[in-house]
Amino acid sequence: MGYKSAVSASNTTPATDPDVGGDASDDTPMERTLPGDAYLSADTWRRERERIFTREWFCVGREESLPDRGDYLRVDVVGESVLVVRDRDGSLKGFYNVCRHRGAQLVADPPAEAADGEPPCRSGRFRGAIVCPFHAWTYALSGELRQARFLDERHGVRRDELSLHEVGVATWGGFVFVNLSPAQAGPLEDQLGPVPENLRRYPLGRLRTARRITYDVAANWKVVAENYNECYHCGPVHPELCELVPAFREDGGAGLDWEGGVPHREGAWTFTFSGTSDRRPFPELSEEERERHKGELIYPNMFLSCSADHVAAFLLWPDGPHRTVITCDFLFDPAEMERPEFDASDAVDFWDLVNRQDWRICESVQRGMASRPFTSGYYAPMEDYSLDIRRYVRERLADD
Repeated sequence: MGYKSAVSASNTTPATDPDVGGDASDDTPMERTLPGDAYLSADTWRRERERIFTREWFCVGREESLPDRGDYLRVDVVGESVLVVRDRDGSLKGFYNVCRHRGAQLVADPPAEAADGEPPCRSGRFRGAIVCPFHAWTYALSGELRQARFLDERHGVRRDELSLHEVGVATWGGFVFVNLSPAQAGPLEDQLGPVPENLRRYPLGRLRTARRITYDVAANWKVVAENYNECYHCGPVHPELCELVPAFREDGGAGLDWEGGVPHREGAWTFTFSGTSDRRPFPELSEEERERHKGELIYPNMFLSCSADHVAAFLLWPDGPHRTVITCDFLFDPAEMERPEFDASDAVDFWDLVNRQDWRICESVQRGMASRPFTSGYYAPMEDYSLDIRRYVRERLADD
């Protein structure tokens, strides 16, 4: 798939590539990608982990998975186990999944031990408090230490100094984001850029998840993001998709209008095999949005693909330089989901086909880049938005 990213639309400018030469006014036909080692090396992954994933807002799921007080999500964000908890007052709190006493995990069985293909996130519920399974230190849902069993101030226990280590939490459109460095975090709105405005008529906060598919992809997260951010590959890789949206294969996917939406073939208006559905379009949409498809990439780990009757929300969970777990949630209007005849499979099955085509080619790219003669690739002119990943990573690693 090919989408205009939030970064490209908000805070980047045409860049000179020192490896190729030229400037924004030249007719240079192609620019180099990041060097191959940037997709393969453990050192680059370590730097990205510290400079990107522990500092940026990272989407971890939907608010609907935390409906009641005491509900929690345990998520694995680039190797850090994190808890998102619904507090008694209805707000969301975030903490590192570690007790202040001896470092035991408050919720055991880390997601990293889950079977291949399982999402790095699990849900559960605390019964009024968070109790460490090791020595039963007890914390309020808001993170303050309530009780250290058989210990008090005589033993040096200062409850106001032993709250759980906080993680930043913010929400938008029904999605939950965390930031592992909350003291240095900027507002989530800055990271979202123009996306909320571009998608303002899609009722994201109201939608609910009908299905989830989890994919275990043997490719670097940047390979996946680059693939999603261009449609030069759509003709060769996605024949069924191009039958539905012919513009994806015209001129190699050049000139697609993602702000206005990309039109389907005549008579089609949504991402299903038939291009139609018995579901109603979202009532808030404009006339153009009822017939077109919109997509957004929100770095570092979120893709949104918006049809008139459903939204496919992709979350990337990078796990080292060679693996990315991807969760794909299929979101629908709850009023449609309540209909006895509701069936999401027409959209889910179509997306699953397109997704597997994408992941297969991404894994091929990852294997090919490991070849001895490969030093870097090239962005063709119609892949201009894929340059975002190069700019995004370079900006954040520049002072490392």
